[in-house]
Amino acid sequence: MDQLYSGPLQLGSDMLVDSDSAYDEKQEDVAIISPEDSNSMDDAELLPRADDFEAMFARFLPENPDLETESQVVNTWDVEGWRSLPRRTHGPTFECAGHPWRILCFPYGNNSSESVSMYLEQGFDEKPPEDWYACVQFMLVLWNPNDPTMYIRHDASHRFTGDEGDWGFTRFAEKYRIFAANFEDKGRPMVENDCAKVTAYVRVLKDPTGVLWHNFVNYDSKKETGMVGLKNQGATCYLNSLLQSLYFTNAFRKAVYQIPTEGESEPRKNSAYALQRLFYRLQTDPYAVSTQELTISFGWENRQVFEQQDVQELSRVLMDKMEMRMKGTEAENALPNMFRAKMKTYLRCINVDFKSERLEDYWDLQLNVSGCKTLDDSFRSYIEVETLEGDNKYAAEGYGLQDAKKGVIFESFPEVLHLQLKRFEYDFNRDAMMKVNDRYEFPEFWDASPYLSETADHSEPYIYHLHGVLVHSGDLNTGHYYAFLKPHKNGDFFKFDDDRVTRATRREALEENFGGDYLMNGTNGIAGQRNPYTRTWSTKRAMSAYMLVYIRESRLDNVLLDEKHMEPPPHLPQRIAEERAILEKKRRDRDEAHLYMEVTVASIANFQHYQGFDLANWDNGDPEDPATPTKHKLLRTTTMAELSKFVAGDLGVDADLIRPWVMVNRQNGTVRPDAPIMWPTMTIEEASHKLATKHAKFRVFMEQTERDANGEPIWHWAPTAGPAPANKPIILFLKHFDVEKQTLLGVGHIYMNQQEKAQELASPVLQVAGWPPGTNLVLYEEIKHNMIEKVKPKVSLVASEIQDGDIICYQKSLSDKEENALRAAGKCSDAAAFYDYLLNRMVVHFHSKVPVAEEPAARFDLVLSKKESYDTFAAKVADHLTTLSGNPDVVVDPTHIKFTTINATTGKPKAVVKRGDKTTLSSVLLSSQGYGAYGGAYGPGHLPDALFYEVLEMSLSELELRKVMKVTWLSEGITKEDTYDVLVPKQGTIEDLTTSLQRKANLSDDTMAKIRVYETHLGKVYKILSPTYSVASCNEFYTIYAERIPEEELQAEEGDRLVGCMHYDKEINKPHGVPFNFLVKSGEPFKETKERLSKRTGIKGKLFEKIKFTIVRGGGPFQKPYLLEDEDILSEKLGQEDALGLDHVNKARNNWVRSENIFIR
Repeated sequence: MDQLYSGPLQLGSDMLVDSDSAYDEKQEDVAIISPEDSNSMDDAELLPRADDFEAMFARFLPENPDLETESQVVNTWDVEGWRSLPRRTHGPTFECAGHPWRILCFPYGNNSSESVSMYLEQGFDEKPPEDWYACVQFMLVLWNPNDPTMYIRHDASHRFTGDEGDWGFTRFAEKYRIFAANFEDKGRPMVENDCAKVTAYVRVLKDPTGVLWHNFVNYDSKKETGMVGLKNQGATCYLNSLLQSLYFTNAFRKAVYQIPTEGESEPRKNSAYALQRLFYRLQTDPYAVSTQELTISFGWENRQVFEQQDVQELSRVLMDKMEMRMKGTEAENALPNMFRAKMKTYLRCINVDFKSERLEDYWDLQLNVSGCKTLDDSFRSYIEVETLEGDNKYAAEGYGLQDAKKGVIFESFPEVLHLQLKRFEYDFNRDAMMKVNDRYEFPEFWDASPYLSETADHSEPYIYHLHGVLVHSGDLNTGHYYAFLKPHKNGDFFKFDDDRVTRATRREALEENFGGDYLMNGTNGIAGQRNPYTRTWSTKRAMSAYMLVYIRESRLDNVLLDEKHMEPPPHLPQRIAEERAILEKKRRDRDEAHLYMEVTVASIANFQHYQGFDLANWDNGDPEDPATPTKHKLLRTTTMAELSKFVAGDLGVDADLIRPWVMVNRQNGTVRPDAPIMWPTMTIEEASHKLATKHAKFRVFMEQTERDANGEPIWHWAPTAGPAPANKPIILFLKHFDVEKQTLLGVGHIYMNQQEKAQELASPVLQVAGWPPGTNLVLYEEIKHNMIEKVKPKVSLVASEIQDGDIICYQKSLSDKEENALRAAGKCSDAAAFYDYLLNRMVVHFHSKVPVAEEPAARFDLVLSKKESYDTFAAKVADHLTTLSGNPDVVVDPTHIKFTTINATTGKPKAVVKRGDKTTLSSVLLSSQGYGAYGGAYGPGHLPDALFYEVLEMSLSELELRKVMKVTWLSEGITKEDTYDVLVPKQGTIEDLTTSLQRKANLSDDTMAKIRVYETHLGKVYKILSPTYSVASCNEFYTIYAERIPEEELQAEEGDRLVGCMHYDKEINKPHGVPFNFLVKSGEPFKETKERLSKRTGIKGKLFEKIKFTIVRGGGPFQKPYLLEDEDILSEKLGQEDALGLDHVNKARNNWVRSENIFIR
């Protein structure tokens, strides 16, 4: 009882209540009682007396029709000697619904010395039973037994638990009021003669769902319901509700399990495998499951998981993808058998014997909500027969225009019927999408037979059971999705709200999701709730069903299969168990990481396979590369002797034949051996701290040796106590630059005395190299990455500052002729040049900018030097492409290759690389300012190791004489647009443009003979461009269209003229669509003109009827358009500068239309 309550609870009476946590006087959140919370004595004649318990119960604690009472009691505590009561006191214990209760009172206040505090408390002598709780509505009344019209009362509702076992009112009443001599002008105090009565009205409610007034702290869905939810990634609640619906359509789950995925190893690349894993985890995991693996397998990125999508579209795309995966498996027809049915669209003439019928498959149905009150109303609307008559007669083949009846009728309904309720519709008055929150009722059991055709199969009844209700709560722009599902045939509904699963009542699943207004309550006739998304009070329900799932009664057992019939494929639990074991191991490793450290060991074998700087690439993570040092994770307490023994086992040598050298970071940026570690009992942690570079990983080089004639290891020198001798041996590492193979590899190591001259290196080097004595050598010292210097032969090693761990590179001496030949072949003639190549080499990924048939040419890699000029790397790319072609007659000219940098964010072309005398690969890819425009201080903005390439029909110098122009080709009237980039001479004409367009769009000569090019601006036709019009005069900010001239224009008569036409949405300054030219016939009524306009635009039917046709005056956008009527003669109304306007909704606007369709890769 003495627990602290985290915060107050807002009640219907606008009073703050809290639990008793106050005896320790730490609580600051106290109950605030406003005047209206206590009864006003002015209305005493209207209020019941405190001793009329039944009337008090009925007046102040009326029953909620939505909640069922388990038991209710009234108990009164006679309080005597009020002023002598202890600081904390209890009333007598009483029972309600089998639970003990009592009143807890602080007569001198709890955290508030000015107020009396009172609470209702569970009355167990010890702790309540485990998992005990009770949902209680209660009222506490303090009253004067001598005048029962004097009382103070407060009521509340609370879920009492073992942790929250008391609830009530910290400021129940001010002390000065209850002891005042004239309380509320009654002429006596409330507590009279130190006596009063406190009555507790307690009503314990039934809790069929188990979550009434639950705070969901430590709530366990699996424990309470046997099921788990799905985690919300951001805005994936709509996905979660659909997935739970499909999961509990057990036959669908079984079909998904039957998709063969044994060979799959990466769920993020296979949506079927990812869905299998998700379903299996929903079956077995104890906690909510993440959908991230599934959405990644869909190919979704962050923006998709933070955008709410259309559930019907997602359902269809997912069904299509799963059906495709099931082809050729035992589940091949499972989904069509479950979800697919047929409807018939028919048209029958009334006066002649003509009819047209078409059978169509459907997987779900979209039903109107607006204008319909029930599900049956929607189906009656769906199959309503339309009469085609008057201007809307049907053109029957062979009979001309005829009156006819048109409609739809169902030939069958599927086993599982998905009904999409059209809760979101476009409101033409508001010019926006709106949510339809009208009340719309749907039954738990529904008969579909009235909507079947007479020829349908009626051998089984078409009675359907409601299986799922998918709900949207909120409005168009904000909201939340969740689902009510009935997992078992005769079971209860459960609410699936992302990661939380709770039991639900039938009323919660059905009636509360009908939408419409809240029902009036009995207290004041007003009902309403605060919308959790708009934070406004409304009498309209925020939540309403948007999708219903019905299952045919006769197929319930086929669809809601028993769990034993839905066994996952055997490899699935095995693989997930393995993954969990790996995760558990990683967790243990993290927990034990402080006990271990990483030791990286390089051997002479690594050195001999390594081509690069220093002894090894310590950061290389490729275990297959023989040059990669070995990483070991060892206990920090491992001794150096144990390390040597461990490494010797890896190398296959005796432990006494290897010696560890500690690697250190030198000031010049190199990593070299510093000294052998001669203390076998020293731990690796101690060696790292004392001998190695601080804040660096512990790296060791293992020196290897041989035995002498006595079987003892040969070590040339070992450090001893005291200063080292002046002529101590030093270890030097040898690298060989092979000029023929153009390789630079480690060879081994030698020992030399410090005082020896550099020229004395020749003998041991020749011996190691296996070359005959007298071979001329050139020796270099690898000082650091960008400093490779020749060794001075007559200077001592110590004078040359050569020390332990230094690297000497040797090569054979070459003649001038040999050096020139190597340079001519593009090879390095000396080690210093090769080191420079190693320093500047980089792998560049080349991608074809245009699709190519040969896969190798679509993407390839070349190792190039950052210093290479534009001409050099272009020539290498050309040579590579020539080799890839495999045709000796095909030679790619490097001057015809155009390179483009690649945008690092979008992967699309960024800037064209221009050839220049000073252009190098480094300036193109690695410039800190970025190549091309807008690099700026924010970095290059393009990939630093990749380029697009394109082989042109002309050289780059020729290309500079041309310009790229964007042309939109209208291939089918104005309904289809194809945009092309065409190359045109800068001094060329429109005829040159159309010639290039013909090649790009593959247009016939016949089409080219009737082509027209025109320019548009601000949604209007600006100018028709003649073939001789100069392209230099075209405005780069205008749009160029090309089209085939319509036949009616080719047959124009005298007096006819062309007019430019524009589309706009209510206002002329809101243009949309494709501006076009239209032939205006002299003297033609506009009613007939509209028929030609319908054909020209491709817009027909109701969409065409909604268009308002206007004359847009040439004076500018501020002149009001003239609205055309059917009887107008357009040729007489049009001015010379006027345009024809089509005022209709822009369906391409993106303020509510999604930017892209849902996809699953």
